[in-house]
Amino acid sequence: MRNRVEEHKEQKSVRDLKLGERGVICCLQDAEMALKLLEMGCIPGTEVKLNSRAPFGDPITIIVNDYTLSLRLDEAETILLKK
Repeated sequence: MRNRVEEHKEQKSVRDLKLGERGVICCLQDAEMALKLLEMGCIPGTEVKLNSRAPFGDPITIIVNDYTLSLRLDEAETILLKK
């Protein structure tokens, strides 16, 4: 049986979304960053859409709960999406 860490590595994150693509938040991987993300509306079960990427890819903007949120790629990587 695989452990949870291996399972999460195979799981898609907000960082993996393509422009215009949507996903539903499954869970937040980083406990330290989770509170910040929860306060910004990144709650499990919420749909997110990748809105834009900066010219060199970092940061990105996502649409969550009808507002635009800017995230660094390392932050976006901690937001896991449902399969």
